[in-house]
Amino acid sequence: MCCFSGQGIVEEVKNTWIFARLGEHANQTLIYSMSMNARADVAMVLPIPVKPGTEEDGLRFFDFSKYKDVFTHLNQCFPSDSKDSGAFGSAPLRSRSSPLKVVTVGAYDASFVPQISALSRLDERFRLPESVWSKLPGYTPFGFAVFKLRQGRHDVHPMAFSFPTARPGSVFFPTLRIHDGKVHEDEHFDHTLYLQGANLQMAPQWQESPGIAVQKVKCGLTHGMIRPEMHVYRRRIIGKFPNGDIVVRSRNA
Repeated sequence: MCCFSGQGIVEEVKNTWIFARLGEHANQTLIYSMSMNARADVAMVLPIPVKPGTEEDGLRFFDFSKYKDVFTHLNQCFPSDSKDSGAFGSAPLRSRSSPLKVVTVGAYDASFVPQISALSRLDERFRLPESVWSKLPGYTPFGFAVFKLRQGRHDVHPMAFSFPTARPGSVFFPTLRIHDGKVHEDEHFDHTLYLQGANLQMAPQWQESPGIAVQKVKCGLTHGMIRPEMHVYRRRIIGKFPNGDIVVRSRNA
């Protein structure tokens, strides 16, 4: 899920790129980038399925400001430029009143909110309406990665983090969209997803790279998030589709 605070602040979002991989010790990595236009400073909230009991320091942010071209290079792993799309695949900590920890990650201020009740600790400007969460009961156990973005039209350099996942047999892509404070049944998508992993149940829409990642990607600049010896899989979702997250499951799950 990609959620933006405020109503009518975000005028346009396009060219969304997401990389995901299950890492060691039941961690998942996510790298997220997009182009956007906002009339004011705004927060992007990414709900993620964190392992129950994860504390505020349980999510780790990574700075990709020195590797803004990571998705360009991931795309170069694929020789053709054919566009394919498909329907979506198959979502208690101690309460604190102190401010959430804020870290600077490249051009952003970022925070990890370990549970839904702690969202009230965000600056009021960067909260979503409480009515949104009442319509999404399946997200009650999730945690939230929050990035504060500046106003204007610009490309958002990659936002990256890893977290202990509550779904160690699945790779989770936050693709459900809330851009106007409302949950719509269908949304227009302009997404390209990238995936690394083995023994996964992937739909036919996933395309495998002919070579390994290191042939095109500067894996040494990715903080270990992209494995150099592995192939990359790509899926494009462009057009109007049911509004939801994408989950790729392990064959053993």
